Amino acid sequence: MPAPPETAPGAGPAPGREPGAESSRARRVLGAWLADGVTKGNMWALLALATAGTAVISFLPSAQPHVLSVILGLPESRQGTVVGLLNTAAEIAMVVSLAWYGALADRFGRRVIVVAGLALCAAGTALFPFAGNTAALAGLRVVFGLGVAAINAMLSTIAIDYVRSRSRGASYGLVGFFGGLGALVAVLVLVRLPQTLESGGMEPVRAARTAFLLIAAGIVAAAGLLWLTLSGRRPVAAARVPLVRLVREGVALVRDPGVALSYAASFVARADLAIVVAFMSLWIKNYGTEHGGLTGAAALAKAGAVVGVSQMVALLWAPLFGWLGDRMRRQDLVVLAQAVAAVAYLSTLLVTDPLGPGMMLVAVLIGVGEIAAITTAGPLLAQQAPAEVRGSAFGVHTLCGAAGVMIVSALGGALFDAWRPAGPFVVAGVFSLAVTCFGLAVRRRVTPRTEADVAGEAVPGPQARNH
Repeated sequence: MPAPPETAPGAGPAPGREPGAESSRARRVLGAWLADGVTKGNMWALLALATAGTAVISFLPSAQPHVLSVILGLPESRQGTVVGLLNTAAEIAMVVSLAWYGALADRFGRRVIVVAGLALCAAGTALFPFAGNTAALAGLRVVFGLGVAAINAMLSTIAIDYVRSRSRGASYGLVGFFGGLGALVAVLVLVRLPQTLESGGMEPVRAARTAFLLIAAGIVAAAGLLWLTLSGRRPVAAARVPLVRLVREGVALVRDPGVALSYAASFVARADLAIVVAFMSLWIKNYGTEHGGLTGAAALAKAGAVVGVSQMVALLWAPLFGWLGDRMRRQDLVVLAQAVAAVAYLSTLLVTDPLGPGMMLVAVLIGVGEIAAITTAGPLLAQQAPAEVRGSAFGVHTLCGAAGVMIVSALGGALFDAWRPAGPFVVAGVFSLAVTCFGLAVRRRVTPRTEADVAGEAVPGPQARNH
C-alpha cells in the first residue's frame, strides 16, 4: 500500500514553521511548495517519472489491438472480450501487489521501487509481441501490471512526499499535466513506431517485435536516469499493517462523506483511464481495417492520433483542475469532474464513424472528463483522511480503482463485442453519472479537516478556508 505521506522525508514543514521563511524561488517548482529535504532536481525527476511512467503505461494497452491482429491473428469479433480480460488480469496483479510496495518503499526507499517497477514494465513490453496465445499475453500483462502498480503507487506517494500540504492539489495537477505529456508521447510517437518500421521495409510481425524491443530499451534507460535523480533518502518507516487490517481501517472511514465520495470517484477515475487507451484504440483500429481500407499498422497510427487528441486536451486541462483543487471546495470539484466525465463518455453513443470529425470532438470531451476525474479524487481523500490512517485510506482508494477497472473492462469488453464499440464508454458514463448524483447528495455534509488534523502540521493552509 502507499506509505503514509507524513512518514516520508520532507512530508511537511516542522510545527510552527512557515514556508515563507525560506526563499520562495528556491523552494518552489512551477508553483508547488517543496517539502523540507526535497531539491528542485528531485521534483523535476518526479515530473519526469510522471511523463515516462505514463508513456509506458499508455503504450501497451494502445498497441494491444495490433498484437492481437498481426501476431495472433485473433478475429475482431473476439478482441473486445480479450482486451477486457487482459485489463482484468493486470488489475488483479495490481491488487495482489498492493500490500507489498508500501512496505518495500518504507524499507528500501521510493527510488528502488520506481526502478523495479520500470524494469518489470520493460520485461513485459519486450516479451509481449512474442507471446503465442492469449494465455501468454495475460501472463505478460500480469508482469506488466506489477510494474504499473509500483509506478502508480510511487507516483501518488512521491507527489505528496515532495510538497507541502498547501500544494497537494498543485502537485497532483503537475503530475497529471506531465502524465498527459507522456500519454501523448505514447500515442503519437511510440504507437506509430511499427508503421514507421514497416514503411522502412520490415514485414509486419518483425516490425511490431522490433518496435516493442526498442521501447523496452528506452524504459530501461529511463529507469537508469531516474535512479540518479530521484531522492535516495529513506522515509522513517511506519508500522506496517496486514492487508485485512488495511481494508478494515480504510473501509471504516466511509462514514466520512468526503472519504466515501473520494472512494467512489476513484472507482470511476481509474476505469476511465483504462478504457480510453485500450478500447478507443481498439474501436478505431478495427473500424479502420474493416471499413477504412487501412493496414493494421496504419489503423493503429490513426487510433494513436485520435487518442493523442484526447491526451493533449487532458494535458492542457490538468493544471486547471490542480489549481482549482487548492482554491475551491474539493468535494464540489469532484462532483463537477464526474459530471463532465459522464457527459463525455455518454457522448460516444452519437459516434457512427470513428474516423470522422465527430470522433475528434468526442475525444476532446473525453480528455477533459478523464483528467478531471483522475486529478480530483486524491486531493479530496488527502484532505479528509486522518494522518494516522491515511496509508490505509489510500490503500482502499487504490482497491476501489482496481475494482472499477476490472468491472468496467470486463463488462465493457463484453458489450464491445456483443452490442457496439461504445459499450465500455457507456458503462463508464453511467458510473460517472451515479457518482455525480451521490456527490450532490453528500457534498454539504463534507466538513474539511484542518491542516493540523490531516497532516499533523501547525501551519494552516489554503484549504482551511473551505469551512
